[in-house]
Amino acid sequence: MARQFTRKKLEPVPIPADERLTGRAVWGATIGNILEFYDFGTYSFFAIPIGQAFFPASDPFASLMLSLATFGAGFVTRPIGAILLGSYSDRLGRRPAMTASFAMMSAAILVLAVTPSYETIGIAAPLLVIFARLVQGFALGGEVGPTTAYLMEAAPAERRGLAVSFQPASQQIAATAGALVGEILSLTMTSEALNAYGWRIALLLGAATLPFGLWLRSALPETLHRPEAPVSGIQPVRRSLAARRIMSLGFVILASCTIITYVTGYMTTYALNTLQVSAPLAFGATLISNSVGIAAALLGGWLADRAGRRHIMIWPQITALLITYPVFFWISESRSALALLGGLGALTLIGTIPYSAFYVSMAEGLPKNIRGGAFAMIYAFAIAIFGGTAQPLVTLLIHLTGNALAPAWYMLVASAAGLCAMLMMPETAPPKIQSTNKRSPS
Repeated sequence: MARQFTRKKLEPVPIPADERLTGRAVWGATIGNILEFYDFGTYSFFAIPIGQAFFPASDPFASLMLSLATFGAGFVTRPIGAILLGSYSDRLGRRPAMTASFAMMSAAILVLAVTPSYETIGIAAPLLVIFARLVQGFALGGEVGPTTAYLMEAAPAERRGLAVSFQPASQQIAATAGALVGEILSLTMTSEALNAYGWRIALLLGAATLPFGLWLRSALPETLHRPEAPVSGIQPVRRSLAARRIMSLGFVILASCTIITYVTGYMTTYALNTLQVSAPLAFGATLISNSVGIAAALLGGWLADRAGRRHIMIWPQITALLITYPVFFWISESRSALALLGGLGALTLIGTIPYSAFYVSMAEGLPKNIRGGAFAMIYAFAIAIFGGTAQPLVTLLIHLTGNALAPAWYMLVASAAGLCAMLMMPETAPPKIQSTNKRSPS
């Protein structure tokens, strides 16, 4: 088999036709991504008891806001991690950057899980928690760009959409795992035990994956110097200009996606704190929503390989924009299991599809020598600005207005902005896919 050798210390990699690399890359990158996002996101599922443990206050609202602000602290260092680990992946390889990111994430969640409460060690407790969240943010900031670049570079051109869709799908799997753990703990433990130490069990489960994740990622083949098919629709002489345009549009779309994702992820706290439903139903709603999101993310990638990137971005986004307010109105008015499970599930199904197509479109549109770093940086800045503020802002809006529909307002604005940017994104699908679409009847 023909082989191409990478620079020193990177092993030889197969030519693009090697199917073993695609399957191995998707498996290895996805599993690592799942573990990292589980570690980072589980905090939000237990924001209330974590706030009580580390940020005690006479006012429950103040305690929750301090806890959510600490959750947001993890977004402050995301851009730093994106710049350093993302550029590292563009210079020395995707694999070492992904491995370093995973190691830091696992160490930070271990610190979170074992830090004594405020009552035990005083002010040192919240300081340790904030430090751990900053480390987590740095690690996750350098995860998404290299992993997305790796998935795209390992896949054949005609299957890039499906391969890259495992990036958003893995995030949904991680959120589902976190919700499932919360559901099991809420069903098997008393409320007192869940608030006292149940959340520590959920965090320790993430920390326990460190040896497996390190082994998995260290065994992956490198793709940085692997040849790839050129992207259509972008002329080489205009590559730099096109990349800047894609980066600008990508920031808007990622901001939109971030707001929608984190408001949806807030539904456990929203259901408990605002709708006053039972803990099993609250965790169950998030579990159903995220499970649907996994299938929707993979479906979006699969469709993008058949219908092109732009079509799969635009039409589902329009649909999601139209149904957001009615779904939230149904949920807030009925507060029933059917509304919470069915409405949130439907909104997640439609709203997740466009972002898989966007992920591959943006990765294809960026030059290889900046792909990991640029994707990571744009993603991290969008997350830092809009992800870290989404849940505290929604909590504050509900508190100030007394209106349970406040999350829908924010999601509507985000969806509209994302749609405008999607309409201006170029089509980056391989020529074969584009020619098939042109021959198809409209």
